[in-house]
Amino acid sequence: MKWHRNLLVSAVFVVVAVIAGVWLYPRLPAEVPTHWDLHNHVNGVTPRFWAAAFPALGVLIVAVLSVVLPAVSPRQFAIRRFEGVWGVLMLIMQGFVLVASLGILLAGAGYAVSMPTIVMLAAGVLYLLLGNYMGKLRRNFFIGIRTPWTLASDAVWERTHRFGGRLFMLGGLAVVLIAMVDPAPWLLLIVLAAVWLIAAGYSYYIHLQLEGSR
Repeated sequence: MKWHRNLLVSAVFVVVAVIAGVWLYPRLPAEVPTHWDLHNHVNGVTPRFWAAAFPALGVLIVAVLSVVLPAVSPRQFAIRRFEGVWGVLMLIMQGFVLVASLGILLAGAGYAVSMPTIVMLAAGVLYLLLGNYMGKLRRNFFIGIRTPWTLASDAVWERTHRFGGRLFMLGGLAVVLIAMVDPAPWLLLIVLAAVWLIAAGYSYYIHLQLEGSR
């Protein structure tokens, strides 16, 4: 039942993306800006058709992966142990892809939208939501704080993700606040890199603690 509900939400996302792509297509230039550098200068473009199709394709790819990855996961790292959380997180990822890609189309169609603000707000909310569910993740190869030490030990994984959940929520909140004050992409990279580095370092610290106790 949960998988059916998740697939229904994914289908709604795809339909919204298709409608938006068809609606905005006539207003898009032949080459749509789709990538910006840290100074908000365009340094990449995509043909109009593929730019309009990307929101739907991006959501569809994540939706397919949400079904395929559990099927190919090794038995000792089975996703079925937390499949409910997995489904929710994959829907969150689809929402992120949808919001970011629709922002690109709106900007390309001439609407007054700030891509740095959209991307940073979407990333901040993504990290807030990931942090809220992180403590419920179990060892796997596809999502979470995957370091040699978390993948080798359930205890290290659980303690790292309890700490990481709070850290991700703090980082997400920081990104949201930065986006509303000064949406500078380089600040986003600094915050997100700090979150991952601190989480990885903490997993090693816990590994040393547990190994020392043995």
